Amino acid sequence: MKKLIVKGSILMALFANFNVFAQQGGGMWIPTELNEKEMKEMGLKISANDIFSTGDKSINNAVAHFGGGCTSEVISPNGLLLTNHHCGYGEIQAHSSLENDYLTDGFWAKELKDELPNDGLTATFIVDIKDVTSAILKGIKDNMSEEDRNKIIKKNIEDLNGKTKTESYQAAFIKPFYKGNKYYQFTTETYKDVRLVGAPPSAIGKYGNDTDNWVWPRHTGDFSMFRIYADKNNKPADYSVDNVPFKPKHFLPINISGIQQDDFTFVYGFPGSTDEYLTASSLEQIKDVIDPARINVRTIALSHIDKKMREDNATRIAYASKQARISNAHKKWIGEVLGLNRSKAVEKRQAYEQEFMNRIEKDSKLKKQYATVISDLNELNKVNKDYNLAYTMYSETFFSNSETFRMALTLNNILNSVGQKNYAEVKAKSLNTVSSMHKDYNADLDQTISSDLADNYFKVLPQNLLPNTTAATIKTALGNTVVNGTKKINGQSVLGNIKALAENDAEFIKALKDDALIGQIHLILDANQTKVTPTYLANQDKMNKLMRTYMKGQMDVFSDRKIFPDANSTLRVTYGKVDGYQPRDAVYYEPITHMEGIVEKYIPGDYEFDLPKHMLHLYETKDYGKYSDKSGKLPVNFIATNHTTGGNSGSPALNAKGELIGLNFDRVWEGTMSDLNYDPEICRNIMVDSRYILWVVDKYANAQRLIDEMTIIDESK
Repeated sequence: MKKLIVKGSILMALFANFNVFAQQGGGMWIPTELNEKEMKEMGLKISANDIFSTGDKSINNAVAHFGGGCTSEVISPNGLLLTNHHCGYGEIQAHSSLENDYLTDGFWAKELKDELPNDGLTATFIVDIKDVTSAILKGIKDNMSEEDRNKIIKKNIEDLNGKTKTESYQAAFIKPFYKGNKYYQFTTETYKDVRLVGAPPSAIGKYGNDTDNWVWPRHTGDFSMFRIYADKNNKPADYSVDNVPFKPKHFLPINISGIQQDDFTFVYGFPGSTDEYLTASSLEQIKDVIDPARINVRTIALSHIDKKMREDNATRIAYASKQARISNAHKKWIGEVLGLNRSKAVEKRQAYEQEFMNRIEKDSKLKKQYATVISDLNELNKVNKDYNLAYTMYSETFFSNSETFRMALTLNNILNSVGQKNYAEVKAKSLNTVSSMHKDYNADLDQTISSDLADNYFKVLPQNLLPNTTAATIKTALGNTVVNGTKKINGQSVLGNIKALAENDAEFIKALKDDALIGQIHLILDANQTKVTPTYLANQDKMNKLMRTYMKGQMDVFSDRKIFPDANSTLRVTYGKVDGYQPRDAVYYEPITHMEGIVEKYIPGDYEFDLPKHMLHLYETKDYGKYSDKSGKLPVNFIATNHTTGGNSGSPALNAKGELIGLNFDRVWEGTMSDLNYDPEICRNIMVDSRYILWVVDKYANAQRLIDEMTIIDESK
């Protein structure tokens, strides 16, 4: 894609580049409000109604929210579900053991009866979407406080949901869009019996692991297969041996004809969260303050986890999912900073703001409404900087990256509820949380991590926002606490035994009250709740109100442009074209990778780049079956200009006719900043080619029964 150059003002050139996505794809569009004209100009061959409608045959009936955090799609008339390997990773891990190591060996159910149930795993379809803005904003006035506004909106939402008629197996929810300027209601159908059908070994599904995560070229078979089961009437039901494979209204045919440069593609899924309309000052604070702080915390945690996982096989299995979660965000934030700098995001946003101001200067009504909104947001960012850092550091240090600190916080909740009416409820819930964390908890490893994180916390936070203790005191407490078993209760460790020890309530509460680490956590929590959180939340209320005004201003001032809403885990469509990109001077990346690249990276016995012997044999004999391209190569991954984010993992990549050509699983490193600043020059989503997926299922796993139930289209033959 050529860079758009405007002669004259540098600011205007930056502004034009910033908004190029509005005319050339990009964006995360509500499927009932697609820019069908632009999509067809770019190559779409089906109608918007084929993509979303309340009828039976539209594609939305084949796209499901997987477990609430990923996307999946139905690819057979028997409810066969395709998603990413990393989306099904927790379930694959849960069924794994040293004896049956499905992470290492892969898993393929030979028959329906061998497919493995997963407690709590769901697949949710969106069957209707309605704009309900007028009903939700009824009674709202511009001069209202945020508290009063939120009360009215909450009541309006409750009233409308209460009046909404749904079937017994359906539900409805309402979410804000455009920073609360619009509201939409979604009707859903959630299936609760979702079973593991197949997963390649991690050597395929996570090939390249951390080294290749968020980068291109990529050679990863990031997919797994599940199946939705329903009751005898094909309706959602809890797990039962009597349930049968789900019969979908629509399933996706799989096209293996191949893709090439400039082919139209679209991705359908549930993107999690974006913030595309921030001011330049907000972007700068994220780039220079918040992301570096997050990166530093996770660098500390990963340095210890990665070392231990390489040394110990049991730790590798136990920490696989946790390490992936920590590492994924860590590397994403590094790429985000890189991309924001490379794309000159702050400068482009400043140019955008200048154009905003230039336009309102020509309209007295707009000027009256929006003249100070940007300057007010800039000033608030200055005021909130330290509090934003402290709020982020508390979450990253004591909740997200130290299990010992998180368990201490959870047990402190029990102490705080003593004598309260909800004590029994809080205690039971807290014990369940801690008990579940014990399953894959390495106390020695986490003590080392927590100790280093405490040192870092006291180095990074502004002095006036620190708790009334020291890092040294916290580190000492880590070596003598019931939380990690270094201190016993009646000679017994709580690890794996906490519920039994808690039955003696008086003794258990006394142990918690006397515990050094829980005492330290109480001081940390108190400092956060008194010095940081009140000011941070008050500033956020002001920020939310100003951003809502600024968002409305952008919609009013740039009424000549179609503006998409930020992602919020609701169903969206993004579209673009297969395209390579130039990450830096004199380097250009082609848009498609092949099996040869997998073997080039192969390192026998390596944690990230080992390969199964059977796969190597298939490569050496060039046994690619019908899945090779015209040159005889086996395609593996490809990239396009689709605008994706977290939550789009597992999303179907579709061709112009709505047929499955790939499976979305990642973004290129330089483009991870697309959550904040989509730049069509360097933002690319990464997909597994459908031909590679089917080759693994067919040739590698010999799972012919799964191939037989799919509809496979090959126009090239």
